Amino acid sequence: MTGTGAEAVALPEAVVFDNDGLLLDTESVWTRAEQDLFDRRGTAFTPADKLELVGTSAEIAGGLLEQRLGEPGRAAELIEELNELVVAELEHGVEAMVGARDLLHALKERGTPIGLVSNSPLIFVRRSLELVGFVDHFDVVLSAHEVALPKPAPDPYLEACRRLGVDPGPAVVALEDSPTGVAAARAAGLTVIGVPSIEGVALDEAHHIAESLEDAIVGEQLVL
Repeated sequence: MTGTGAEAVALPEAVVFDNDGLLLDTESVWTRAEQDLFDRRGTAFTPADKLELVGTSAEIAGGLLEQRLGEPGRAAELIEELNELVVAELEHGVEAMVGARDLLHALKERGTPIGLVSNSPLIFVRRSLELVGFVDHFDVVLSAHEVALPKPAPDPYLEACRRLGVDPGPAVVALEDSPTGVAAARAAGLTVIGVPSIEGVALDEAHHIAESLEDAIVGEQLVL
């Protein structure tokens, strides 16, 4: 559902960002690592494979990988191998998504509580934030590995709200680039802005759709 921006919008009590592909261009880092994982086995890594993996939890991704790579029962090992590849790939560099730096600065200046919620391992999330100089921008940084259930369950967003000291509800805005993340934030009762980072990803369950973090709808919903 795309917002029109015509309705009056209240100041958000908190704003929570996804990391990969939304805040930072780490989705390309994951893509290179996934490509490496497939290359090691002489298997083609296709756009369809990428669409299946984007935003998924380690458990779901592991199941997809063991099927696609023909290695049944090795989901945990494949995820461990992929995590090692992606952390190494991260050191080659990562960039902030267009508009991310200005958006975080504006929210920080205003004093809005800011959180980050990711299905990626915490070591990857924190290192990616370090590389772009974003570590000090967040009041809460949470990996879904720290809660009982990852996205698309609401657990990561509910825990982020608890740590931020706000009640989960429409007054908290989440920004997501994957169906998995949108589902999690919706399930937590938050207002969701979908910002697709990969062609072909549909975020129909988001309350609003933006082309980028610079889109006017983002500024309207965050009252900036």
